Amino acid sequence: FFMANIEHIQYIKASIGKVYEALTSERGLSEVWTRELAFVAQPGAVNEFRFGDEAPTKMKITELTENKKMVWHCIDSDPEWIGTHVSFELNEKGGKTSVVLRHTNWREVTEFYRFCNYNWAIFLLSLKQYCEEGNGIPFQARKF
Repeated sequence: FFMANIEHIQYIKASIGKVYEALTSERGLSEVWTRELAFVAQPGAVNEFRFGDEAPTKMKITELTENKKMVWHCIDSDPEWIGTHVSFELNEKGGKTSVVLRHTNWREVTEFYRFCNYNWAIFLLSLKQYCEEGNGIPFQARKF
């Protein structure tokens, strides 16, 4: 039984605390991912992210370790996302913070998987720009 995973890494010239704050605050995620959201950084919290006219994506926080790791379990979204996990792992070295983003447990490699793979890379570019320059590229500012 095959499972497909998406994995990316990004290096950000910012402290681990600043990167963690961007990923775990409503303000940060609104600049990095989507301006339409309801987010609380708390284990067990179910957070909502909206992208245009689509039904909201609901992510439950299953793991949260300050300045280190956050894991989401997708409980509602596009059918291909339900049951998948998104994790962010942070590490600071030499004035840079690395972010490993994984979107795991995909049932198969589909057209949507490939599109999401690309867009997670854009998410990390957006995170880098937000932490380094103050402006991200949220969904509402992207060209599709």
